[in-house]
Amino acid sequence: MEKASLQQIQIGDPLNRVEGQLKVTGKAKYAAEYNLSGVTFGVMVTSTIAKGRIKSMDTKLAKKAPGVLAVITHKNAPEVPGYKAAVNNEGARVYGQEFRLFYDDQIHHNYQPIALVVADTLARANEAASMVKVQYEQETHHTDISRNLDQAIQPARPEDYSRGEEDAYLTAPVKVVHEYHTPIQVHNPMETHATTAVWEADNKITVYNKTQATKISQQEIMKAFDLKEENVQAHSPFVGGAFGSSSRLWPQEMAAILGAKVVGRPVQVVLKRDQVFNMVGYRPPSRQKVGIGASAEGKLIGITHEGYGITSRYEQFTERMMDPTKSMYHCPNLNAKYRLVPLDMSTPCWTRGPGETSGSFALESAMDELAYALNMDPLSLRMKNYADKDPENELPWSSNYLKECYKQGAERFGWQKRNPTPRSMRSGEWQVGMGMASGIYKAVRDRAVARAKLLSDGSVLVQSAVADVGPGSATIFTQIAADVMGTSIEKTRFEWGDSSLPHAPGQFGSHTTASVGSAVYDVCTALKQKIQELAVNQKGSSLQGAQATNVVFENASIRLKNGTTSLTYSDFLQQQQLPSLEVIKESDGGPLLEKYSGKSFCANFVEVRVHSVTGEVRVQRVVSAVDAGKIMNHKTAQSQVYGAVVWGIGIALMEEGLIDHRYGRHVNNDLAEYHVPVHADVPDIEVILIDKEDPVIDPMGAKGIGEIPLVGFTAAIANAVYHATGQRIRNLPITPAKLIS
Repeated sequence: MEKASLQQIQIGDPLNRVEGQLKVTGKAKYAAEYNLSGVTFGVMVTSTIAKGRIKSMDTKLAKKAPGVLAVITHKNAPEVPGYKAAVNNEGARVYGQEFRLFYDDQIHHNYQPIALVVADTLARANEAASMVKVQYEQETHHTDISRNLDQAIQPARPEDYSRGEEDAYLTAPVKVVHEYHTPIQVHNPMETHATTAVWEADNKITVYNKTQATKISQQEIMKAFDLKEENVQAHSPFVGGAFGSSSRLWPQEMAAILGAKVVGRPVQVVLKRDQVFNMVGYRPPSRQKVGIGASAEGKLIGITHEGYGITSRYEQFTERMMDPTKSMYHCPNLNAKYRLVPLDMSTPCWTRGPGETSGSFALESAMDELAYALNMDPLSLRMKNYADKDPENELPWSSNYLKECYKQGAERFGWQKRNPTPRSMRSGEWQVGMGMASGIYKAVRDRAVARAKLLSDGSVLVQSAVADVGPGSATIFTQIAADVMGTSIEKTRFEWGDSSLPHAPGQFGSHTTASVGSAVYDVCTALKQKIQELAVNQKGSSLQGAQATNVVFENASIRLKNGTTSLTYSDFLQQQQLPSLEVIKESDGGPLLEKYSGKSFCANFVEVRVHSVTGEVRVQRVVSAVDAGKIMNHKTAQSQVYGAVVWGIGIALMEEGLIDHRYGRHVNNDLAEYHVPVHADVPDIEVILIDKEDPVIDPMGAKGIGEIPLVGFTAAIANAVYHATGQRIRNLPITPAKLIS
């Protein structure tokens, strides 16, 4: 049960979101909702070819249109000093030259922004943008991964890996080898990407931005415009969904910044839905081949995994497609190869479970196929090949409760009731199938800094530049601070989402709680120690002379364990004649983390029904068991799993970015034609949180939970579909047409 609001808060309590009321009442401001004085509106003109150059651009009519303040192109755009040198954005895992907006006449992909029209209203900017006329010199383009695999390259950041004998699966008594395909998938957040930029002076700028990383936005703008850190402020407290798509600087940010410099007023640029498909990243398609072999008893002998992804020609984006294969199972012989196919498309980017989501579909599908080849229960096969330590590096796990996930998930799901024979279970006209899969995702920690202040009214304020894109991080950090300081939620406040606050890494990669949470924990612990030192050592304190070990912090006060003397935080500051007390603390995992392999784990169990005539697939129920260390907030953690399951249903059954390769252009670039799950598609979802502390990664015992429930989930659905129908679909999404063809 949720605790009463004025009671002391503990880690794990299922608290409501601290920002929830602001969001549901409309008081939370998003990037396009800062109505700055004199704000203007920018609309981008985009290319209609995939490769070539701009031969001519006629902007005369647009410039003369009512309300138009400027039309910015490569011919008149302000200079961007950072464009003169390659900028590798470490936050986005890319290598090479980032896309340079309005830099030259070259066209790198369809829908490339080639001009910005700035006007006094959005309607006028839209109208004027339609008046810009462009002629091109078109070149032959390539946007199809399947037809260009022979052009694949080894990435600058290689993901290749091997141990033992190469292709050892070929010598195994029982083996399977198949290809698996995944399509383009687009983030499609509820809030499209938006930026409002204002130059406070020639060398000072503020951006109200949609970003998962205010410090990365700040640093990239600094590099691009050669500005000092104190002269760049990125403000982003509220984000309407991102999932990786706001992890770096994108064209709308640069357009707003350049537009504001030209017109001398704030400029707001909001991407249209079709532009979100082409300008701000996507999950790249994959082509994978997995060969896997085992003994007759089911012990793995060898795995070979070859994967191909895509990237733009001007950058290299790599993802961790091979990571699940490297570490998921004990297998003495393994070789994995990852290659990139450069295409005339924009750069992909992180998408929830980046790489692992695609890679695990292939691995966990192949494991299911091997189980049938062995005539062995798929869960038993996984249990038999459980890895007692990380096979990739031979390091011990920081913690691993995957067996608990298997056991509790199978019991709750009723796995023992499953008839192992495909096509053997029915409900009227519906074929019933049960499938399962495992998941693994890195659990790491990055450097973070937090500031904690004890204020005159006895409340605690904690600050960090971290973003909260929706998972409830601000709530969790408030909760950690309240737990450590012994305060109620009303007496604890967390400020976030601004680059002027202490350093925080970007909110991606399932390391936010471990990183920023550790900084919050450490800074509040340090603040407590400072209060304690002053209380027992300072003359005039009512606790003067007490043993430090006897001091207890609770109910926003300090008291002695075995006495009646108590001092509220407010009274303490008055006794010390202090208006407030402040501590800043940097937190890092240190060398201990290098001695362990940190991972989160999951086991997903899925029941589907497939209509025997139409091929319609319905996910009937899901049990998702997750090992994510100590759970910080059971309510927000469950929501994370719900979100992963819903998205996994979309990936498995309906999501597919379709490109007409004649033009290199998306043909379903809206939410009418790009299908995502709706209410009717979402089944009963039961979440099991193992909730056991990890003793290594951070002081709270937490591990990442944002990505892990999605890893392997699409394979669980595909495996259930096979069990229902006897048809193995290796090319996502699993549509009725593929089942009845």
